[in-house]
Amino acid sequence: MTSATNSSVSDLFQLLRDGEPRTRAQLASATGLSRSTIGLHVDTLLESGLVTPIADAASTGGRPSARIALKPDARLIAAADLGATHVTLAITDLVGKTLSETFTPLEIALGPTNALDWITNGITELLTQISRDPCDLAAIGIGLPGPVEHDTGRPSNPPIMPGWDEFDVPHYVQRTFNVPVLVDNDVNIMALGERAANWPDANNLIFLKVATGIGAGIISSGVLQRGDRGIAGDVGHIRVARGAGVICRCGNEGCLEAIAGGPAIAAHLVTEGSSADSLAGVFALVRSGDLAAILAVRQAGKDIGEVLNMCVSIVNPSVIVIGGSMAEVSEHLIAGIREVVYARSQPLATQNLTIAPSRTGPEAAILGASLMAADFVMSPKNINALNTRGNALA
Repeated sequence: MTSATNSSVSDLFQLLRDGEPRTRAQLASATGLSRSTIGLHVDTLLESGLVTPIADAASTGGRPSARIALKPDARLIAAADLGATHVTLAITDLVGKTLSETFTPLEIALGPTNALDWITNGITELLTQISRDPCDLAAIGIGLPGPVEHDTGRPSNPPIMPGWDEFDVPHYVQRTFNVPVLVDNDVNIMALGERAANWPDANNLIFLKVATGIGAGIISSGVLQRGDRGIAGDVGHIRVARGAGVICRCGNEGCLEAIAGGPAIAAHLVTEGSSADSLAGVFALVRSGDLAAILAVRQAGKDIGEVLNMCVSIVNPSVIVIGGSMAEVSEHLIAGIREVVYARSQPLATQNLTIAPSRTGPEAAILGASLMAADFVMSPKNINALNTRGNALA
């Protein structure tokens, strides 16, 4: 098969990736290829196992037209979300549908081998639960709670991850599973997952994770912005006015995270005589109507709004989504954010701006990690990695 023919088959597959069933006539019309050429390419895709015939389309007379669509479970993706104190792991299909999932408390500070061994063992167990073979695995997507150089998959001086700096995560995981391993910052994959699930038409979106730390995933013109070394969106370490003199864990003073992160809010309440020495304690006080706790969360929102105001001027998003564990008290947090952003940003920038809590919650990270890995292996360059029956597609 010529390279031109291979390219045409790959292009046809890209058209079918959206999952919409199409007849051969519709594919011919969309691509400009002849019916006979479409027939040959569809046969190649059917033999690969990546697409499948589905129920016949309605007929207007004569023989009904068979439709072709992506077969989502032709191959599988493993998706992992590592937080500071937990790991969530799932097996999904090629469009991000979770087939099996597990969760465990795990301290990221214990080092990379501890966490990654749990992930590789967990993948094997989950595949067994759904009666699938390891050879069905097409790729693995992993989110980490710190800066990651996406091109290499290596964490870059992550502040809460001792022992992880420059660790070759893909190579370590590939000792067990010889498939592509994609690694990114956790808030980036949350942005991908939240947008796919709830804001598919938002080409300019900021996902802000507020938890132990504060970080943003930025989607601009429909593309996730990682920056030169993977630290785009590290807004938690932008200096804010109220943080003057407060030392951050990064070593600088005045960082947003040092006064508006979850632990900072709890610490502030303790100094005021509160018993809320943890995030859970803060949440409990807010839910009980404790005025000091509500005001502390709202003030954190104002501080975050100070930074988001700058982001609105630079990125001009149509949507800002607030996620992370602090989303449990999102009503008061977002009230503070809106107060500052809407007051200080230019009216044109906020005219159509939505600031809302995450609708997907913790599952945004798993969905995003899955989509990140699936997009890589289903791209025109890498589609042959998904071939299930030995037929070259690209």
